Amino acid sequence: MSAVFSRLVPVITTAYALQAGCALYFVPKANELYYDFAGAAGFLSTAFVSLYYPALRAKYWDRVPGALLPAIQSFAPRQLLATAALSMWSVRLGTFLATRALTAGGDSRFDEVKHRPAIFTAYWMAQATWVLVVGLPVYLVNTLPVAAHPPLGARDFLSFALFASSWLFEIVADHQKTVWRRAKDKKEHDEQFMTSGLWGVSRHPNYVGEVGLWVGIWALCTTSLSAHYVPRYTWLFAGASPLMTYFLLRKVSGVPPLERAGDKRYAGPKWDHYKRTTPIFWPWGGSS
Repeated sequence: MSAVFSRLVPVITTAYALQAGCALYFVPKANELYYDFAGAAGFLSTAFVSLYYPALRAKYWDRVPGALLPAIQSFAPRQLLATAALSMWSVRLGTFLATRALTAGGDSRFDEVKHRPAIFTAYWMAQATWVLVVGLPVYLVNTLPVAAHPPLGARDFLSFALFASSWLFEIVADHQKTVWRRAKDKKEHDEQFMTSGLWGVSRHPNYVGEVGLWVGIWALCTTSLSAHYVPRYTWLFAGASPLMTYFLLRKVSGVPPLERAGDKRYAGPKWDHYKRTTPIFWPWGGSS
């Protein structure tokens, strides 16, 4: 297992160095507008390093004559699928959240903390930890030699299908909420909160999609991470990714504050009915 961790050192360094650099620049300015964009950049940069670090070290550190970055087709198909899934999700979510913050002129999550440098810095370091843990299955798969990857099979395609369907679920939920908000801004309806579309089968469908897609990415990676030449339980260790995603969204920074805000802002019979009749998270789950 120590060999696995040693190959993660460049990834860990990249994750924390990028967020530390952002903190050095943005904390003194009390600027949170690019926080989510930096998170997306963190995933992309760490994924790149996990794939290319051996070649980068040979070329720029060891200065091996004739050392070249490997062609994309030289990587294992599972590495390419997992990295592509992470990259597509990162670009889409980072762009969506950053655009929303820029359009709104700020992010209400940071209204108080951005004026407290020590706490604001801790938020940036927490984001580095999030980047590292959530992307862990992909980074681990990318650090394995190409020859260590079994061929793609039915299990891998089902895993990627889970990622793709969950990602689409999240995108549709976000799009429906955006359209609803625009219509409300144009006075086309006077609904206080959204209850239609996917928001009629779950009170937080975007978060449901988020958890599902990381389960899919993790499952895609487990075929390689559970092979006989990989240290035992590596696949289980990588499961920290979907578990952390679920815990943060369901218990910490996702559902709880939104539910509390809803209880305060929309208190009344309609909100109570929505909460009684619509599952709080999983579409097949209970209302609380």
